[in-house]
Amino acid sequence: MSAPQTPITQDVLTLPRKGEEEGKRNLVGLTRDQMREALIAIGTPEKQAKMRVGQVWAWIYQRGVRDFAEMTNLAKAYRAQLDEHFVIRVPEIVTKAVSEDGTRKYLLRIAGGHEVEAVYIPEESRGTLCISSQVGCTLTCSFCHTGTQRLVRNLTAGEIVGQILVARDDLGEWPEPGRNPHDETRLLSNIVLMGMGEPLYNFDNVRDGMKIAMDPEGISLSRRRITLSTSGVVPMIARTAEEIGCLLAVSFHATTDEVRDTLVPINKRWNIEALLGALKDYPRLSNSERITFEYVMLKGVNDSDEDAHRLVELIRGIPAKINLIPFNPWPGAPYDRSSNNRIRAFADIIYKAGYASPIRTPRGEDIMAACGQLKSETERERKSKRQIEAEARA
Repeated sequence: MSAPQTPITQDVLTLPRKGEEEGKRNLVGLTRDQMREALIAIGTPEKQAKMRVGQVWAWIYQRGVRDFAEMTNLAKAYRAQLDEHFVIRVPEIVTKAVSEDGTRKYLLRIAGGHEVEAVYIPEESRGTLCISSQVGCTLTCSFCHTGTQRLVRNLTAGEIVGQILVARDDLGEWPEPGRNPHDETRLLSNIVLMGMGEPLYNFDNVRDGMKIAMDPEGISLSRRRITLSTSGVVPMIARTAEEIGCLLAVSFHATTDEVRDTLVPINKRWNIEALLGALKDYPRLSNSERITFEYVMLKGVNDSDEDAHRLVELIRGIPAKINLIPFNPWPGAPYDRSSNNRIRAFADIIYKAGYASPIRTPRGEDIMAACGQLKSETERERKSKRQIEAEARA
């Protein structure tokens, strides 16, 4: 049974009403330096600017405050000044769907009326939020439902980090007044950039958003609790290590260029050899323990014993684990999921070669929130099944 779509009314949101934010700059998503410059521009004395940034930053990112009037350690006149020039705006929840397994999928509306999806996955020892970096996707990976939605635009840093704030709102994770934010249990403990879009095609905004997420005086997530997933934008991999330093996952999915060209078309630009060459230096540059290779299991396409042995040879010398992902079907999908026996046999070959090979348990399938299924509800509703199937064949 599918879980219900829960509409979130405007009364629940902390967004400013239409017209209130005209001419005002959103503070969410600004780096510390950008916020300092913005505060100085409205008359904050330079000698006070660093302190004011720290105060405003803590209210937004440690306590989830969206109203300047609640920033009680600032003078009343200064709060009014901030309210005159700025807003604290996050994406709007249009609908929330809750899976039978507890997974939550959010359809979020951002500036311009565009929509993206984010997914919260609760587990026994952690809670992971899968966030988007683009509206749509430019990569057209043939097994991925999100890839059937054309790229509209990049998300801003504010829209990227705003997804984290929205999820914390929904989880009720902000500390109660008077309590130390660092004493709270973290329901949202991990971030994965595995939602809509290719993060490395929106590098600057992703970097700035993740810097905010990692800031110790804000959301305070360790870089080891943030994983960026790329399909293989080779020139940006070294910059990711140097400027973000988070964990890296690679959508690999094939062991020959011929098959990967079909499954992950970016391979035609940067093939397997070029990609692996860039990956070999990543653990050293980012001080990461290993790289995660994501491998979706497609019946009769990439799941043979020969594929498993080739995969082991290809990644030899790279500290790695291989996440085996049972294919998550969607309407009109041109592939089938490998059988459980085939997936286990594939995993066994990798394990015996000395690599961790966990088989990912699909989460949120009943609400189309599993890996590769993300695509905005309204986009799906605008298309007939015939249109979706035609796009998949193309």
